[in-house]
Amino acid sequence: MLYSFVPDTFQPILAFVAIMLAFIFTVAATANLGEFLPRDAGREFAHDGKLSAGKPRGAGIIFVLAFAITAFFFSPMNPELVIYLVLLIVCMMTGFMDDASKTPWGEYRKGILDLCVAALAAMTFLKYNPSVIELAFFDMQITIPPVIFGLLAVILIWASVNVTNCSDGVDGLSGTLTIITIVTIYVINQVKGVGEDFSFLILLFAVCILGYLWFNATPSRLMMGDAGSRAMGLFIAIAILKTGSPLLYIPVAIVLILDGGLGLLKIFLLRFLKIHIMKNTRLPLHDHVRKVMNWSNTQTVYRFAIIQIIVSVAVVYGISI
Repeated sequence: MLYSFVPDTFQPILAFVAIMLAFIFTVAATANLGEFLPRDAGREFAHDGKLSAGKPRGAGIIFVLAFAITAFFFSPMNPELVIYLVLLIVCMMTGFMDDASKTPWGEYRKGILDLCVAALAAMTFLKYNPSVIELAFFDMQITIPPVIFGLLAVILIWASVNVTNCSDGVDGLSGTLTIITIVTIYVINQVKGVGEDFSFLILLFAVCILGYLWFNATPSRLMMGDAGSRAMGLFIAIAILKTGSPLLYIPVAIVLILDGGLGLLKIFLLRFLKIHIMKNTRLPLHDHVRKVMNWSNTQTVYRFAIIQIIVSVAVVYGISI
């Protein structure tokens, strides 16, 4: 809102102020409100899962709301972006209610809610954007029938929400990987000259996650819970759709996909097709490297982040040449 009343000359200053306020707001709110969050009961089957018992969880409600407020007041807004902000809050709230529930919500219940949010986000995207996919590395564009594009967008969004959620299990891991992914998307936007209406939102969201990570680095004081991880997955999906090259989701979020997605694939195949894959691999992968390969939490975060950074640099260079 303030963006509309500020002359163009002073908009860079406003952007600077907005980024600083987003971080300070997130840190201050987390420091003062974290103790009021629901407490984690520990995860029975996760490696070192019981160590999280008693810590505040659901901190995603803080940094997502901090982002939504600063974005609404300091970023250029249009109806499409407002809808995305609302859906982000809805996704966050469904996760937070699960975090606060004494009895964890069932997988199907959460999956259906995620599907509803994904469908609304896909319909919003189609209303304001063409159903065109650009193959970024080949400088080619493919026009897809809107219905098929919408179905594929729903799958992308739903998958992003859930793989990001499943990767949340080590202090600082999912937040760090999300920042690398969305900053990569920001750089892609700058290289391609697209997504101007969404690029600043990416920076604000990254800064708000950094405000949360201030308290989540090992040893963490609190955890984002489903309130944060599900919202981050939704934001990543929307951001990659806005680039016009949704297939880039695979390389720019490859570590999130492998870490969280392989577990989902294994469960799906075993439950519905009775196919048991990766019998000797503990999933999510962040549990495997800690339990089997004896990586510390810090090594896990750094090494996963390094892998994603290398892939992201290669993607950006491949697009720019």
